[in-house]
Amino acid sequence: MSRLSEVFTRLKKEGRAAFIPFVSGGDPDMETSLAILEALTACGADIIELGMPFSDPMADGPAVQASSTRALKAGATLPKVIELVRKFRKTDAKTPIVLMGYFNPIHAYGTARFARDVAAAGVDGLIAVDLPIEEDEVLRLPAAAQGVDLIRFVTPTTDAARLARIVEAASGYLYYVSVAGVTGTKSFDEAEVAAALAKVRAVTKLPVAVGFGIKTPRQAATIARLADGVVVGSALVSQVAETADQAPETIVEAVTELAASLAQAVRVARPAKAGSGFA
Repeated sequence: MSRLSEVFTRLKKEGRAAFIPFVSGGDPDMETSLAILEALTACGADIIELGMPFSDPMADGPAVQASSTRALKAGATLPKVIELVRKFRKTDAKTPIVLMGYFNPIHAYGTARFARDVAAAGVDGLIAVDLPIEEDEVLRLPAAAQGVDLIRFVTPTTDAARLARIVEAASGYLYYVSVAGVTGTKSFDEAEVAAALAKVRAVTKLPVAVGFGIKTPRQAATIARLADGVVVGSALVSQVAETADQAPETIVEAVTELAASLAQAVRVARPAKAGSGFA
């Protein structure tokens, strides 16, 4: 059983959703980024989405764009982010890591080589934001050969026919984008998310995580009652931005203080014996 499958299976038994923080690899620098990863697991992260910095992150809002820029200015590269995962695995063999980013750097790296290297480093899943399902075999197949899941998106504009195509070759979990637009700029509508998740669950047994538009513990708890995972990114990288000129320990503390409150909100959102919703 993969680390991702193990987490979602365990949390189903516990009757709660997964807390999935997103941070950009190398933000504000590699050493502090590693400290943030280690601290996130200590404060309740069940899965971590780690951003691969890119110069043109078109699906991201200002906060995540800025985090990518900070990382690149500090010298972050795709090989360094992979090495960051390798270092993280020296102290944490259990927490799933999902690399999230854009296809251009992966293409330049070489998809087969990339799949081998991330698997060897201890990566469990990949999210290529700008790679449509009609073309994702170029990454999905080499990743699958290495035991790495390619996570697919479902959005508010996904119709039934396209949803059927999305779930057909999906693995790991599905990422439901709760709002139309870029990250961190809008808030979700609870009723709309609930209705969308019902449609997704009617056609797949995969867990469904929800991201975009979740910034506060209250919002995280709302989504945790509906979904199998709660993804928070912009709010966390904003903490890095607000403390970036301070000591590394201050940056780590700012990120993990918010992460701990989000994790706790997700953890207690449902009655203790409630089911997670996925079959």
